Amino acid sequence: MPIKPETILGLSTKFRESRIFLTAAELDIFSLLAKHPMSAQEIADTIQGTLRGITILLNALVPMGLLEKKDEKYYCPAEVATLLSKDSPTSIMPGVMITVAGWKRWSDLTEIVRYGPQKIRPSIFDSSEREQEMFTRAMHAIAYRLAPRIVAAIKPVAAKKLLDIGGGSASYTQAFLEAYPDMKATLFDLPSAIKIAQTRLADTDLINRITFVAGDFYKDELPTGHDLALLSAIIHQNSPEQNIALYRKTYRALQPGGRLVIRDHVMSPDHTLPMSGAFFAVNMLVGTREGSTYSFEEIKASLESASFTKINLTQPDEEMNGLVEGFKQ
Repeated sequence: MPIKPETILGLSTKFRESRIFLTAAELDIFSLLAKHPMSAQEIADTIQGTLRGITILLNALVPMGLLEKKDEKYYCPAEVATLLSKDSPTSIMPGVMITVAGWKRWSDLTEIVRYGPQKIRPSIFDSSEREQEMFTRAMHAIAYRLAPRIVAAIKPVAAKKLLDIGGGSASYTQAFLEAYPDMKATLFDLPSAIKIAQTRLADTDLINRITFVAGDFYKDELPTGHDLALLSAIIHQNSPEQNIALYRKTYRALQPGGRLVIRDHVMSPDHTLPMSGAFFAVNMLVGTREGSTYSFEEIKASLESASFTKINLTQPDEEMNGLVEGFKQ
């Protein structure tokens, strides 16, 4: 970017737009206005907020394109309501609310950079089952859109039994099974995630092709007998040592000739590109004790430590859609 005084000053104020949006999300403004237009006074009365505060917030959301205003009433455009009303089946609000929680972590960045992990707030993985469920739902809001494209890029034509490790709501399991009718799958994740996946798929034909196994991949062995294993958006939360341990468990879970596919940020050797990955590494700095994003060279070395061979980068990363594969001998 061009380095000008205006550019630098612009960086210092970028947070304003994000904070306005996140506050509107916390107050559930979009769900309210998805039902019918309302005045600022009506919204203030409904959420028990101040008229001055609500009016200023709503007016700021209009030039952002998130609301419309006419005759002193505020409207939520249909395309916005589809994404941001909590009542919409295609809502991305669970993911937005994860960012709301992340705001507090990012506010600690200076202290974490200066003093280290002791300044990190408890992570989502140390939280209650309810918060873990919220995280799983948030990841589903992202994953179900991306999963079919990732499955198409993986091309698991010969695979018959998938192991989806830490597969959450089964977004990727579902995409694999829908694309490959002869495939069966094992979903392995924490009990709270397994419950969400079972409920979500209970009325589908896919439920009979999935074995649900509750467990913790940090502590437990993985189910065996698979010819394809998926680690989607997992390795960034781990240290290199934790990833090697997980790769070894995965190796044991695969049949000879079996294939492991990792979907995650895959960084350039100097860890500066893609930009989204460099930013996400900061998210791991404030959210985990040892997590980060990794280059292909680092992932390859860790996989080799776990005995995997024929390791390739099959899809370069643009925004956490990098794919790395390795095989069990």
